[in-house]
Amino acid sequence: MPQHEPAPPAPRIPIDPTLQSLFDRLDALSREPTFVVQRQLALSLALRPYAEYAQRLPLFPLIGELELATLYLYADFSPEDGQFSLIEQVRDMVEVHVPEEERAWLDPLRHSYMDLLEVRSVEDQETGRLTLRSLGDGREFRVAVGEFSRTVAVGQALLTRLIRLPDRAVLAGSALTVSAAHARAIYQTTDEWRRAMEAESGSFDLGEWQEFVKRYGHILLWQFAQARLTSLIRAEERIRYRTPSGQPFLYALAQYDHHEFRFLADGLSQMEGLEAESPSPPGGDRVAPAAAAADRSVHAWVQRDRSLDDSPAQGSRDAIIARLTLTASQLTVECDSQERLDGLKHPLAAAFGFALHFRGESTTVPAHTLPYTDLVTDALPSVSVVVAGEEERRLLAAFLESVYLEWADRPSPALGGRTPRHAVTSPEAKAEVTALIAQLERDDPARRRTGQAGYDYNQLRAHVGL
Repeated sequence: MPQHEPAPPAPRIPIDPTLQSLFDRLDALSREPTFVVQRQLALSLALRPYAEYAQRLPLFPLIGELELATLYLYADFSPEDGQFSLIEQVRDMVEVHVPEEERAWLDPLRHSYMDLLEVRSVEDQETGRLTLRSLGDGREFRVAVGEFSRTVAVGQALLTRLIRLPDRAVLAGSALTVSAAHARAIYQTTDEWRRAMEAESGSFDLGEWQEFVKRYGHILLWQFAQARLTSLIRAEERIRYRTPSGQPFLYALAQYDHHEFRFLADGLSQMEGLEAESPSPPGGDRVAPAAAAADRSVHAWVQRDRSLDDSPAQGSRDAIIARLTLTASQLTVECDSQERLDGLKHPLAAAFGFALHFRGESTTVPAHTLPYTDLVTDALPSVSVVVAGEEERRLLAAFLESVYLEWADRPSPALGGRTPRHAVTSPEAKAEVTALIAQLERDDPARRRTGQAGYDYNQLRAHVGL
């Protein structure tokens, strides 16, 4: 699932040309064959969470995170192979001339550190001067950030690198803006790391915020990445999937086998919150064909949510959030969320017990673009995704494939508890297996929703030798 394009980048924080020249020199050194492995180690460490997230979803570092990780490489990282740090290598250069203007930045950069700085005031919009206070130790700094000051507000915070000079403090050109709430969360989780590491190592130096972030400033980047992931997960949970007509899309599916049609039909008719579905529900562009709906061996009940006032369907009364379809041998449950499906499974189990035989479920959400989130605001986007027919057919086909994967070797209530593979060996039961497969094919859930079968039932016939 790709992610929505982020908002346009904010104006950059201006930096001294001689400092930029030093950065360019450090970058070139880090790419030398003798150091490139250490460069990869440093950047991998600073951006470690994204390697872990890659196994689950395509979440990638922001440009600002990449830049702060690179600054960590320049100023904080100690090579693991015994080499001097990049700053030490520049300091000791004799074969290449390093201008004094660049050398003047070496010590301040070596003592710089990552920090989380609350915006206390915007002193001057013209020069972009801000008053910043460290959330870690409460120290205040006045820095000039140019046009970047127009993109921040009092109360927000900057994750950035602070360089202290004798006469002023400057930012090293990269900053990530976060809301006050996100800043507190990032600081608190980082502080928990600090206290745990202090207790484990017995190093009381880590009790000093500046000492801690100088050695472990990359943990601030880890917590920023974690906050992004948390925000994305919360935004994902808020996505509402819709059919082209505006109805909730029922993607959470479960299927049961049974052999007590009348008992189940009577029980479902009396279950609180369910109502019988008419042959042609209003707005139901994905409802079964009329011929199938008129089949007396197929009954359906729906659950509606009258609180969905934002539904673009014909009024919130038409918002179908769950459907239960009872055929001669199966009960299929379709819901608009995993939580809804779980909420229905429990009363079904309590009401019908061993009359229902669970066969499988799917809570895979439809393919979609990940919602764009940032940490500048606390508000989460409200996203509505329209699911096309092709994606619906894909989801249903995958669900039925999983349900029927071991069908031939599972006891079937319709066959008196025998497996289809065993039952078909009996001349008397062979006709029952044949009729059962034909009934499954006729009442295919995908056919009822899309008009096309979601499974090739000849596979079932081949599995049992028909």
